[in-house]
Amino acid sequence: MKTEDRRQKTDIRKQSVVREWVESIVIAFILAMIVRTFIVQAFKIPTGSMRTTLIEGDIILVNKFIYGVKVPFTGLRLPALRDPERGDVIVFIYPQDRKKDFIKRLIGLPGETVEIKNGSIFINGQPSLESIFGTNFYYNYGGFGREGNKVTVPDDSYFVLGDNSASSKDSRYWGFVPRGDILGKALVIYWPPKRIRMIR
Repeated sequence: MKTEDRRQKTDIRKQSVVREWVESIVIAFILAMIVRTFIVQAFKIPTGSMRTTLIEGDIILVNKFIYGVKVPFTGLRLPALRDPERGDVIVFIYPQDRKKDFIKRLIGLPGETVEIKNGSIFINGQPSLESIFGTNFYYNYGGFGREGNKVTVPDDSYFVLGDNSASSKDSRYWGFVPRGDILGKALVIYWPPKRIRMIR
């Protein structure tokens, strides 16, 4: 009887350990999904359209709650901490293929007029004063970006460009990003280690 009792106790202990492991894994998975859905998500940079700010292979973390995160399977959005601002590097749903996410720099705000002239950004007829735009040359590519074209950004939408203007499919080609399609603000490069930095 004593041997049988010991076996039963051992079996109970094993079952308890297995149950604890399963519970821990399930809880970790649920927490990871909550974090990924509502707080922060990792993205890998596939192209050089944002060079030299971001290069191919960089893995970044994107703040999903700053602009008000979308609640899955609903049309709802949680309250935003702030609105998108000029100069923010944003991740959004690609307007021409909604299965893809794109990353670009926000240039034009709702209601503003954007023009690319002599490689520079003009907002409402005035050269943009943001220092980040002074380091890039912007080409007059695409239907929305051709020379002399002044584009007015619709309400609740944004005009975005890649930092590597010579090799970026952006608002110059396909127009505007609706506010509801913005997924978050790029925060930091966390991989590879030699590239770790805040994104500005």
